[in-house]
Amino acid sequence: MSKKSEHIGLLLKRIPESPGVYQYFDKDGQIIYVGKAKNLHRRVNSYFNKDIVSSKTRQLVAHIADIRYVVVDSEQDAFLLENNLIKQYQPRYNILLKDGKSYPSICITKEPYPRIFKTRNIVKGKGEYYGPYSFSYSVDLVLELIHKLYPIRTCSMPITADSIEKKKVRVCLKYHLKNCCGICELKAGSEHYNEWIDQARKLIKGDAHDIGEQLESEMMALAVEMKYEEAAATKQKLDLLEQFKSKTIITNTHAGDIDVFGFDEQNERVYISMLHVHNGSIVQGQTIEYRRKMEEEEKEELLAMGMIELRSQLGSTTKEVIVPFIPEVFDDSLHIHIAFSGDKKKLLDLAMQNVRQYKLDRIRQEEKLNPEQRGVRILTELQQMMGLPTLPRWIDCFDNSNIQGTNAVAGCVVYRMAKPSKSDYKRFDIKSVGGIDDYASMREVVRRRYQHLLDDGTQMPDLIIADGGIGQMHAIREAVEDQLGLQIPIAGLKKNDKHRTQTLLYGFPPQEISMPVTSEVFRLLTNIQDEVHRFAISFHKKKRSKAQIHSQLDDIQGVGEVTKQKILTHFGSVKRARTASKEEWVKLLGNNRGSSIYEQIQAKISL
Repeated sequence: MSKKSEHIGLLLKRIPESPGVYQYFDKDGQIIYVGKAKNLHRRVNSYFNKDIVSSKTRQLVAHIADIRYVVVDSEQDAFLLENNLIKQYQPRYNILLKDGKSYPSICITKEPYPRIFKTRNIVKGKGEYYGPYSFSYSVDLVLELIHKLYPIRTCSMPITADSIEKKKVRVCLKYHLKNCCGICELKAGSEHYNEWIDQARKLIKGDAHDIGEQLESEMMALAVEMKYEEAAATKQKLDLLEQFKSKTIITNTHAGDIDVFGFDEQNERVYISMLHVHNGSIVQGQTIEYRRKMEEEEKEELLAMGMIELRSQLGSTTKEVIVPFIPEVFDDSLHIHIAFSGDKKKLLDLAMQNVRQYKLDRIRQEEKLNPEQRGVRILTELQQMMGLPTLPRWIDCFDNSNIQGTNAVAGCVVYRMAKPSKSDYKRFDIKSVGGIDDYASMREVVRRRYQHLLDDGTQMPDLIIADGGIGQMHAIREAVEDQLGLQIPIAGLKKNDKHRTQTLLYGFPPQEISMPVTSEVFRLLTNIQDEVHRFAISFHKKKRSKAQIHSQLDDIQGVGEVTKQKILTHFGSVKRARTASKEEWVKLLGNNRGSSIYEQIQAKISL
């Protein structure tokens, strides 16, 4: 395998199953293709995992030397970001692969009273063209807003001053529905019409922020003049604009240029991402990784270093910079600040989302190459959370099971390096406890478990967990410390009202340790609790089933193991055997033995 193929193979495994935009680079570092995807992992891998029919696509794949991606919140944001990147870089293969289908553009016609519409045909001299847009939805979104804000005409009638004067065109239904200003009969002044076209042009260019400020000023002025109906109408337009802006943070976020940085870390590794916003649109994104050379290196210093490198890589000279925390000052000319609300906060959140995704991808990739690494990482987190003296490589977890004090049993599951070690699981029949006493039962099985390990000279576990709360923890401590003189960390798992894992208990007196339900440590502990419960219950059911069979068949004279299996195979269950007729018993076992067993069963039933 070539170095290029090996590099691409590693990248393909790291790409997340999230919506976003992917970029293909050639060996010279030039962007040759930009694409969008609802599922980045599936879409990008499809270029390399199947036979490609199109010769143009095969040509594209042959030139791919590197892959980058930007994660976004929705498929819609992916569409808009793809459009921004294509317009910015005009990648070669985005043109080659369109298969004769041109991308849509927005046209503002060169007429006395212009129209604004979507088109795929560029006619020189007919009007101003904006685009092309890679996805028709983004065009429709802008045009829908324009026609809701401004009552400009949508008809294709040739409207001039002469046609208006000679009344060659009449207003149509759209005028009566208040969706058109009726410029064909000069129902609105030409100066208003041209002003609307200018506002629409700004909106197409991405200047939604300025338009919003203007509408808000108009609304306040109308309210001061007590023109409340007109102020309400302007308020509706402002609401429409805000709804449009809230649909995506990929475009129309801010009129200026901004660099937005995300930061995350994992042990000695540091990850820094950058999004470059130009004219209100995200046009570049990049993430880098550092390794701390010394523990003394502070995150403020590392962020400053990353900002310098990323701005250099992407060629940014933007003066406004948004960060998650203030870095070491390295350029007094920059306006560096933390965003707490609005579109800038959304951009910061997106940068943080990308850097976290990058970190997760790297961790997952390394764990595929070294499976034990994941276990070490999770157990290290658990160790730090609990303050354990050693890494809990070996964990024992105990659970009791009985119904109304009968057939009492217990189970012990063993986890090594955060994975179940089923060959080490242990089952226990409760021998010294009569009736229902969970704590006494727990003391018995724990003492037996570790007395056996002591007798064998075997190493002890790093952590003992009780499938229960404070009472079971104290029972385990009495057996481990008071009876056996051992020092092993003991924890408990507290459940909620729905009998699901809720909180980890540790220490004496036990203290609650909260965990995010999405964390891998919480999932590990939940898995351990579910597993020990399943193991103890299955042992209890098996023992109870044997007890039921013994009580009704094994005490009958003339029934041995062979005969018992023959009876159960024929009747299917003890219950069915009890209701069988004498003739069925005679037919199965013969006259003498069948009659004898039938009469004994009937005698037991009658008691």
